[in-house]
Amino acid sequence: MQVCRTVSDCRESLANYRRYGEIVGLVPTMGFLHAGHIELVNNAKSRADRVVVTIFVNPTQFGDASDLDAYPRDEARDLAMLKDAGVDLVLIPQVAEVYPDGDETIVETTRMANMLHGLVRPGHFRGVTTVVARLFNFVQPDLACFGEKDYQQLQIIKRMTRDLGFPIDIIGVPIVREPDGLAMSSRNVRLNAQDRAAALVISKSLEAAEALPEKTVTSLREIIAQTINAEPRATIRGLDIVEAETLNDLSGPLTSPAAIMLSVEFGGVLLLDQRVIHP
Repeated sequence: MQVCRTVSDCRESLANYRRYGEIVGLVPTMGFLHAGHIELVNNAKSRADRVVVTIFVNPTQFGDASDLDAYPRDEARDLAMLKDAGVDLVLIPQVAEVYPDGDETIVETTRMANMLHGLVRPGHFRGVTTVVARLFNFVQPDLACFGEKDYQQLQIIKRMTRDLGFPIDIIGVPIVREPDGLAMSSRNVRLNAQDRAAALVISKSLEAAEALPEKTVTSLREIIAQTINAEPRATIRGLDIVEAETLNDLSGPLTSPAAIMLSVEFGGVLLLDQRVIHP
């Protein structure tokens, strides 16, 4: 496994792959990897000849500098996991290369980035699309894999890729969960024992919603809010029920797949989860 710390070194290796017509798959990450990231890698491996992983804690998607500082990091552990997973190349760029001095350019999906979870985290998705567009330019992959846990992010990246004409297939990979149902996330390590136990209410609320015999937007919202609000350590920061692909508002009985997107805070740690519900 090759580790590149400059874009030029990465591109040199990529040129060798392409000389032989090899398909390149990309998995962008912010590091502190878990089994969910490895599932992304495995998905990319099943579709590509070469897999590139990026590790970059992107400063522009954090609204609070303290949140950026607190983001967990363990490069040696990450590289060991990626080597075991059979990754071909890891790009670990410096902030100054991703965002050069005097940088002015941003990329934003103007509607989709400023709705739903984007209202909870202003500017977050603008940071995501800006860095992903730059990583796409650095690597120029044939496909890229993203987790469905960040459902709005996945739809935004799909829209950005379409709108900017990137010749990249965007692959959504289902959520990987802990044995007790909690969606895997690098943020989970920041939960204390009490909040970690309480966080199971998120997946329980989604299971309760899916089990409803008659599904309307109102009934789904009520059962989720009722379930989560019964847990005193949980604070709902976002509860959105929208059309699965467009993220447009829904009302009344479900007649097409709906995405439920949740952001719930436990002791200052914001956790995300989602589920696509069918009529």
